Amino acid sequence: MPAKTVNVAVAGLGFMGVTHLRAYQQIGNARIVAVCNAGRLPVNGVLHAVNGNIAHTADVHLGKDVKVYREFDALIADREVELVDICTPTVPHSAHAIAALKAGKHTLCEKPLAQNVFEARQVLKTAAISEKFLMPAMCMRFWPGWAWLKEIVAQKMYGEVQAANFRRVTAKPAWGKAGAHAGGALLDLHIHDTDFVNYLFGRPASVFSTGMIDAEGTVNHVVTQYFYPGGPVVHAEGSWLLPAGFNMSFTLHCERATIDFDLSRGRKALRLQESGKESCTVKLKKTDGYNEEIRYFVNCIARGIKPSVVTGQDGLTALEICAAEEKSVRTGMAVKL
Repeated sequence: MPAKTVNVAVAGLGFMGVTHLRAYQQIGNARIVAVCNAGRLPVNGVLHAVNGNIAHTADVHLGKDVKVYREFDALIADREVELVDICTPTVPHSAHAIAALKAGKHTLCEKPLAQNVFEARQVLKTAAISEKFLMPAMCMRFWPGWAWLKEIVAQKMYGEVQAANFRRVTAKPAWGKAGAHAGGALLDLHIHDTDFVNYLFGRPASVFSTGMIDAEGTVNHVVTQYFYPGGPVVHAEGSWLLPAGFNMSFTLHCERATIDFDLSRGRKALRLQESGKESCTVKLKKTDGYNEEIRYFVNCIARGIKPSVVTGQDGLTALEICAAEEKSVRTGMAVKL
């Protein structure tokens, strides 16, 4: 039988909102029925391009039948909407997620799930009594070249992991109003790698972080060592200190191979070097983590299967680890989890 069509509304029409809209347009059983934003809105059914850290988006042609809201409460009151995709700035994430779940909507929420651990726990309490699905949009779990690592680590394809490092650096985001990026680079950027470390290796026993704190008091550069007693040596760097541009990379050292990813290499981003063999390029799917996570969530809703690749608890755990990292940066001490 054909897949059930899911009616979608996207709240927040900045770079991430535009990125998500383009992903929904590529999914046959997703139908965009509404959008919401306080300021920038479609004009005659066309949402104009916006710059972001991965790429420059093209105009999004939504068509004149897509409903346009300025108020989030009006959006979630729309009975036609089944899935609300929250791409608003960080500060209202938890309030928007709670409101959407209470309104009986499946909810996809951009990272971070909330601006702090307490608020994230409130979201999970609401989700626990809701019949609808909640999924934090932790896109690296779906990213080509990264998602593959989960299988490698779980199946020990090249032996035990001995060491791993992750790096995610960009210029400070220019979009959004003052205060839109509560949590600085730590929660806007570095949380991706913190979540991915937890995805691969589980919750660390403790963290030790150093970093730079900007004039507003937020962490805009962080380097973290995640401690796994008897396990691999793992660290990650996240930064808003680049003058321009964006890059992300990882290196995973296993007993019988090293896997290396660098976005700047384009289609040759992923390299594999096995012991005794020449290094080779691993072909990647022509997609990205945004498209794959959204396709996954839509299909979960269509089939009535609760998401498992990433859960609300994963969103909370990432925030708990990041909170420990921030405490470590501010105190100069290792912090237990």
